[in-house]
Amino acid sequence: MSDAIKHECGIALLRLRKPLEFYKEKYGTAFYGVNKMYLMLEKQHNRGQDGAGLASIKLNTQPGERYISRVRSNQAQPIQDIFAQINDRINTSLKDNPAYADDVAAQKKNIPYIGELFLGHVRYGTFGNNSIEAVHPFLRQNNWMHRNLIVAGNFNMTNVSTMFENLVELGQHPKEKADTVTVMEKIGHFLDSEVEKLYKKAKKEGYSKKEASPYIAKKLNVAKILKRSSKDWDGGYAMAGLIGHGDSFVLRDPAGIRPVYYYIDDEVVVTASERPVIQTAFNVPFESVKELEPGHALITKKDGKTQIKKIIEPLTRKACSFERIYFSRGSDAEIYQERKNLGKYIMPDVLKAIDHDTINAVFSFIPNTAETSFYGMVEAAQDELNRQKNEAILKEKENLTDERLTEILSHRLRTEKIAIKDAKLRTFITEDSSRDDLVAHVYDVTYGVVKPTDNLVIIDDSIVRGTTLKKSILTMLDRLNPKKIVVVSSAPQIRYPDCYGIDMARLEDFVAFRAALELLKENNQYAIVEQVYEKCKAQTELEDHEVKNFVKEIYAPFSDEEISDKIGELLKNDAITTEVKVIYQKIDKLHKACPKNLGDWYFTGDYPTHGGNRVVNRAFINFYEGNKSRAY
Repeated sequence: MSDAIKHECGIALLRLRKPLEFYKEKYGTAFYGVNKMYLMLEKQHNRGQDGAGLASIKLNTQPGERYISRVRSNQAQPIQDIFAQINDRINTSLKDNPAYADDVAAQKKNIPYIGELFLGHVRYGTFGNNSIEAVHPFLRQNNWMHRNLIVAGNFNMTNVSTMFENLVELGQHPKEKADTVTVMEKIGHFLDSEVEKLYKKAKKEGYSKKEASPYIAKKLNVAKILKRSSKDWDGGYAMAGLIGHGDSFVLRDPAGIRPVYYYIDDEVVVTASERPVIQTAFNVPFESVKELEPGHALITKKDGKTQIKKIIEPLTRKACSFERIYFSRGSDAEIYQERKNLGKYIMPDVLKAIDHDTINAVFSFIPNTAETSFYGMVEAAQDELNRQKNEAILKEKENLTDERLTEILSHRLRTEKIAIKDAKLRTFITEDSSRDDLVAHVYDVTYGVVKPTDNLVIIDDSIVRGTTLKKSILTMLDRLNPKKIVVVSSAPQIRYPDCYGIDMARLEDFVAFRAALELLKENNQYAIVEQVYEKCKAQTELEDHEVKNFVKEIYAPFSDEEISDKIGELLKNDAITTEVKVIYQKIDKLHKACPKNLGDWYFTGDYPTHGGNRVVNRAFINFYEGNKSRAY
């Protein structure tokens, strides 16, 4: 989208189900797992570029042998950085020890990251600093193999404070009040508890301390640990973990907010945040990659056996629609078609805005991620142009000449690459007016393809803040002197903060919210703002399940079209002479385009968990009081 938004992270988990010698013989290398992890993380770099990490576990090692390795980076190209470090370690070991070259057992024993179990992560930091300590995977260490825990996830919890207090009540002393640490310590607590119970049971059955280890590994009930750990979680999450002895899991939230896909065959168990990642890395067809059901966990035991267990009772499925609109890679067959449909379904509103004059219209898109919805819009526009041609031919059939028929049939839809993002301009002048002038040139335009009689139709994935449109894109498009600029958003108006992983925390950042406030002022209804504030304040001591979203009342007096028109006014600065029209997707058309991903809380305010209402409540209080703090 034209407004930069940081968003959720990506995970990749790989379990090799055969001995490493198998992969050496079949694929020519015992580094098969490392290579596949590199592919999976690179194919998800769109999901996070602030940091990356990888952890590996070797199975069945002897005491004194290192079996866990982890590397993390917050460098400018973190994926390349971590694998450069890994490759350097591997190559140095091979160079110093030539005998390792064809000895897989020696490689596994002596070279880090040559193992059977891997967990990788790419991260966008939604808030806080981007220190290396904030980069996943997180590691909870212990001398007991079974109590070592590695966790990485794509998630945000709405009730971190409550979770933190619960840990304190359990007698723990968490090192920080962050949801990642809190989640890991919660799982770790119940992991410790389960290991302790199994150890006592093994002793009672006559096992020695040494013999108890394999007993615990076999009997450890991962599903039970996850059920006890996640009981009070509120948020959207895809949580992955490795346990030191070799068990692993991936757990999805009960509303299915965050995505998880998996593939299993006799060689591998693999999970990732996106389906095409698995398809590409392992060369498997679409139908072989499954989606993990909400509230369920995919659990792989040390012996390689897998099971899918229901951990939490599923809620109404509200998978994030922004995944389909923008975040996920468009190479997924379903997502590609859904994005085309988003462009197709908004076309009737576009035709209305240009009086069905497809002949004097130029269609384009900004930025490149909107290209697929542009194709859908163009297909619908072509259908309209064909209808107009048929109508003209039938109307004039009695007196139709060859020349006139040729003229009618020669009409073509005009599509052009209009807005081009320039090389990233560095704003080296600090004075505000000078900076704004530089920002206005972030996008360049193609001159000479738009006539003064043309309507210029530009489709974007979504218009969130509108800052880039106002300060750059519309200013540049105005220089083409079109008759009208129609800005089309393939997503509906973003009105409410997200609290499940997308960096949209403050109401006043949203151009739709600012437009509603302006309309309230103009219609002498601004008293509603104070009324909503009082209602939000009155809910601060309520339990989450009792909190309601009264912020909806800010938008209630106005139609979607009235708010869209006001947004158009707000985005048009004084220097722009061309008429500007803004069109947003309708909610029902969004659901029609993305029928499996009905999560729409940022558009409708209908949050899938109770904690969402708590967040929007806090966000409005922050806005009203001028508090710039985040709502979560």
